[in-house]
Amino acid sequence: MARRSAPLLRRLVSVSSPPAPQPLPGHGGGLARRTVTYMPRPGDGTPRAVTLIPGDGIGPLVTGAVRQVMEAMHAPVYFETYEVHGDMPTVPPAVIESIRRNKVCIKGGLATPVGGGVSSLNMQLRKELDLYASLVHCSNLPGLPTRHEGVDIVVIRENTEGEYSGLEHEVVPGVVESLKVITKFCSERVAKYAFEYAYLNNRKKVTAVHKANIMKLADGLFLESCREVASKYPGIQYNEMIVDNCSMQLVSKPEQFDVMVTPNLYGNLVANTAAGIVGGTGIMPGGNVGQDYAIFEQGASAGNVGNENIVEQKKANPVALLLSSAMMLRHLQFPSFADRLETAVKRVVAEGTHRTKDLGGTSTTQEVTDAVIANLD
Repeated sequence: MARRSAPLLRRLVSVSSPPAPQPLPGHGGGLARRTVTYMPRPGDGTPRAVTLIPGDGIGPLVTGAVRQVMEAMHAPVYFETYEVHGDMPTVPPAVIESIRRNKVCIKGGLATPVGGGVSSLNMQLRKELDLYASLVHCSNLPGLPTRHEGVDIVVIRENTEGEYSGLEHEVVPGVVESLKVITKFCSERVAKYAFEYAYLNNRKKVTAVHKANIMKLADGLFLESCREVASKYPGIQYNEMIVDNCSMQLVSKPEQFDVMVTPNLYGNLVANTAAGIVGGTGIMPGGNVGQDYAIFEQGASAGNVGNENIVEQKKANPVALLLSSAMMLRHLQFPSFADRLETAVKRVVAEGTHRTKDLGGTSTTQEVTDAVIANLD
């Protein structure tokens, strides 16, 4: 076939080409570009009920901030609120029933008596609902200076046994026995959760924290379970670290850690230490998850109730619980709302104008909340 001339080709292209898209008003003269990021199933947008426990101390302040922000961003959730306090003998049955029905809860801190008194309601919730994995995400926030940079640690802690089993008794006057219970079943499932989390979130390494050099049977069983699970994930690096060495490494070179999986007590200590490294407990989100239910709260337990001065001055830091509520929104499969909330919180922290006292500022809880709402996209 004869080759067409260049002028003819140009005429054909000009006729067949669609007209150039025109800039849309309100987009700065640029082209509007919208991509499909999430294909919902029918009913995915239905508002979800969430059980809300304001708790003690600063709890009502920070949960109030969550409610305001959720309302401002028109998040598809609504709250069933229950009053629970740490000095109650047990968690009211209506609260357990609500969490079982809704499958998701967000809560403020519950004060736990030191020494004698009632048992921890936090532990009651975890055992009653079998919330076997605690997850705390400790990472640097942009604009918040800390001693170490490049820290991004996820601490996954077994949540139902170990020293937290609550199996204590007085053998004879002046002698108390406290039992540390470790089972293969619980060790395996928290190890599986840690490796699944690492795999699904593109994490590269899982570190098992232990004291098997002394507690050879109990922590030895935990390590054995972790090794068995690790063998099924060849693409994820696995290592082990004794808890006292881990504590030293955490404060000297925290950037070496990625995902950490621990028995109950060690995880509590490691998570609070890691939180202190990157800015304090007021900015660390977290949650407790089981097969069927999840409770989201401030990630590190230290300071989650606050003190009387903070409560009276209404200067509690809501950042940790706001970021925890973003985790909750992802758990509920509302990723775009989670991204909006997380982005707004990080903007406020980075700008530095509205910060509570623990972050070097003077703002009240309400001022930080208003700033987050103003920064919502």
